[in-house]
Amino acid sequence: MSRLANKTALITGGTSGIGLETARQFIAEGARVAITGSSAASIENARKELGEKALVIQADAGNADGQKAVADAIKNAFGHLDILFVNAGIAEFNPLEQWTEAAFDKSIAINVKGPFFLIQALLPLFAKGAAIVLNTSINAHIGMPNSSVYSLTKGALLTLAKTLSGELIGRGIRVNAVSPGPIATPLYSKLGSSEAESKAMTSHIQSQIPTGRFGEPSEVAKTIIFLASDEAAYIVGSELIIDGGMSNL
Repeated sequence: MSRLANKTALITGGTSGIGLETARQFIAEGARVAITGSSAASIENARKELGEKALVIQADAGNADGQKAVADAIKNAFGHLDILFVNAGIAEFNPLEQWTEAAFDKSIAINVKGPFFLIQALLPLFAKGAAIVLNTSINAHIGMPNSSVYSLTKGALLTLAKTLSGELIGRGIRVNAVSPGPIATPLYSKLGSSEAESKAMTSHIQSQIPTGRFGEPSEVAKTIIFLASDEAAYIVGSELIIDGGMSNL
């Protein structure tokens, strides 16, 4: 298919999980793709996976000043931008009493501050009809224990999707959000401190999903393609929840 033919796209956090799968599918749909990643190892793996079909940019998603360098790289490579998928993020889960100011600030920087200033830096590059998709979470809607800071940041992104949709539509830029529930990515293997604890936690989460399974990155990527494509030209400031019915319980 070629729903994204002749479009340019940037995916932050595109070296693994949902980001990498979205990059694969964007390329298959005809887009020219750039991705960002923070670690040298993940960047090398993404280069091997995507080859010359994607521009890979090393960037710290939580460094507000560094977002200008990402925008410069996009300008030099593409000249303009049609699609931005803000996917880079961090998920840390702790009881309220265990949070430190440093850990709090890190989550805010990576999940909210960096994305905000990336969009600002890219603003002159967005073509008319451009689409921005923010990756939020069902945690913005449900009261999951130990998720206070993560949920706070995802709620902020969801609000940003709504406010920027009103602010940027006059420039021909659509802003929407996807809110995945539990997706089979490396994130969930890191939630417990041991293999046994991780298995117990994932089993508990799965028991709360009406469909009885975790979602696949490809299922999220297909939704993002739709929102980024011209098929969604009349969808502005919306949120698509992809959680197997979990948030309806």
